[in-house]
Amino acid sequence: MHKRWACKPVAERLMAETAQRVEALKARGVAPHLAVALTGDNPASHVYVRNKVKACESLGIRSTLERLPAETLSETLLDLTRAWNRDDSIHGILVQLPLPGQIEERLVIEAIAPDKDVDGFNPVNVGRLWLGEDGLFPCTPMGVMALLRDSGVQLKGKHAVVVGRSNIVGKPMAQLLLREHCTVTLMHSRTREPETVCRQADIVIAAVGRPGLVSADWLKEGAYVVDVGINEITDPRLAAELIPADSKKMEGFRKKGRALYGDVNYYEAKQKAALVTPVPGGVGQLTIAQLMANCVTAAERSVS
Repeated sequence: MHKRWACKPVAERLMAETAQRVEALKARGVAPHLAVALTGDNPASHVYVRNKVKACESLGIRSTLERLPAETLSETLLDLTRAWNRDDSIHGILVQLPLPGQIEERLVIEAIAPDKDVDGFNPVNVGRLWLGEDGLFPCTPMGVMALLRDSGVQLKGKHAVVVGRSNIVGKPMAQLLLREHCTVTLMHSRTREPETVCRQADIVIAAVGRPGLVSADWLKEGAYVVDVGINEITDPRLAAELIPADSKKMEGFRKKGRALYGDVNYYEAKQKAALVTPVPGGVGQLTIAQLMANCVTAAERSVS
């Protein structure tokens, strides 16, 4: 009880298995290849893409990175995506989000060939997920499922509450849990008495983008808590509410004036939950590991 839920061993297991699959493909003359489009100057996007390219390098996956200026128009990105769709040497396509405001994000996502859509956002893959078919599905929810399985969490018949209904995490997370026979509640900003709803959960997945929203009062004793949120705190008053004064995180906040924090009040939650993932150092590494796995799955299916 009351433990920090380590994600690193699961991410390492996923990466090791993916490395073996890469070698098996190369033995057949197939080199997995991920193409990434990075548009604009979003600092977080640059960090995420750099980490993804490094992960490719570590596994022997070929990567192509196309950097586009912030003023890029929709048609330019659509033309690039269509060219990658036609290139048989490319198995996975990733357009880093968010995109600059002038680009129609929906059109770009829909333009990616479903069988190369390693993010799992194309409507075809969304439909495959909801119909119970095989497809490429969003990396963060898939990584969370790997964490639950590796940790031996029993899912069948359990009540899972997903806090947040985004297309990227909340909705696909709910469907993946339904596939494993959980009873799923999808909470959102208009859910009445959210504390009461959340307290019923055996498993809580928080992905809403509000630092410390899920407090100990929202949890029942022994719940399993996965924190997908990643927020930057700069307000000293909020930091004082969420971070213990004598902690290393608070020491870092005092030095830098900022700290990363999840959607769960971690220091409260770990006193009540059976396991709770930290932020940072938690689900993010699962997301990248699953992205690599998705790319290799796409390569395998291209030659099956």
